[in-house]
Amino acid sequence: MKIGILKERRAHEKRCAATPETVKKYIGLGAEVVVEAGAGVAASISDAAFEAAGAKIAADAAATVAGADVVLKVQRPMTAAEGADELAQLPKGTTLIAILNPHGAKEQVGAYAAAGVDAMAMELVPRISRAQSMDVLSSQANLAGYKAVIDAAAEFNRAFPMMMTAAGTVAPARVLVMGAGVAGLQAIATARRLGAIVSATDVRPASKEQVKSLGATFVAVEDDEFKQAETTAGYAKPMSEAYQAKQAALIAENIQKQDIVITTALIPGRKAPVLVTEEMVKSMKAGSVIVDLAVEQGGNCPLSELGKVVEKHGVKLVGHANVPSRLSADSTALYAKNLLNFVTLLIDKESKQLKINWEDEIVKGVALTKGGQVIHPNFQA
Repeated sequence: MKIGILKERRAHEKRCAATPETVKKYIGLGAEVVVEAGAGVAASISDAAFEAAGAKIAADAAATVAGADVVLKVQRPMTAAEGADELAQLPKGTTLIAILNPHGAKEQVGAYAAAGVDAMAMELVPRISRAQSMDVLSSQANLAGYKAVIDAAAEFNRAFPMMMTAAGTVAPARVLVMGAGVAGLQAIATARRLGAIVSATDVRPASKEQVKSLGATFVAVEDDEFKQAETTAGYAKPMSEAYQAKQAALIAENIQKQDIVITTALIPGRKAPVLVTEEMVKSMKAGSVIVDLAVEQGGNCPLSELGKVVEKHGVKLVGHANVPSRLSADSTALYAKNLLNFVTLLIDKESKQLKINWEDEIVKGVALTKGGQVIHPNFQA
């Protein structure tokens, strides 16, 4: 059984789908591992480190995937329309495992089927207890939440903690975190560690106690709709216009007092909801900072610009692309471990060959295509 690890070619992507540690584990499972030259360089992993772990280094992508039973990537393969046609290089019958963004690139799901590739999208791993170690959204969002606060601190022209000096007292920064999922909770914890006064908002009732347990103040309109605002999978439900109006009024009142706002709200398969309007931005103090972690899905603030730090109405808006990749060494280590845990599920321990149980709950959740057909019910024509 051969596992191929490709170098990432998309802009802003510095992560790798494997580490020397996971390579050793794959070899222990009976696999031959081939890594494309330079695949780990941007994540501080040399070709020599992969070789020392037992991997073979291939000169290019074609040699990496030739005869591969499994191909591991971070992001979906590029198509001819995007530049280098990575998809065309994948052998028929290969199992492709990556963050494939099927909601944002639905046309490519059919392309996997047409190419005879069995494609599995890691961001669709169901949120059940036995799949927690494979949850790439959580592992990457955790780092993004941390980095969002660090990026905010870098752009903020004041200190975070209260400082009492002979020359006077420096007031602590006030931070509002919008969205208390994995990224939001980590942002709260990081801002608190830096000494800020932190408040947070979320439409999911379960988030209230989590926010308070981290020492932050919870801000939300807690009406009957709020009490029903969470899906069985733990995601926020789209809220009614009436609720959104009430919540927006509360946030508009609160946001004027903030120095830093970090927005993290995303709904899978949908455009990011607008949480911070231009009027709210205008109401903020000069020198305030907004970090928009949803900028790649349209942004929680319409003034954010993807891949840029811009200043509007005296407020800095931070819209870095691919925030987990800005911590490429750690995000690679966590993502590679997520992949290892998932791939281990697919390998028969006795024969040391790929043996996919297509009826497994986790496999059914992530499998987009099989044997030239689109099999995921959410993406069938």
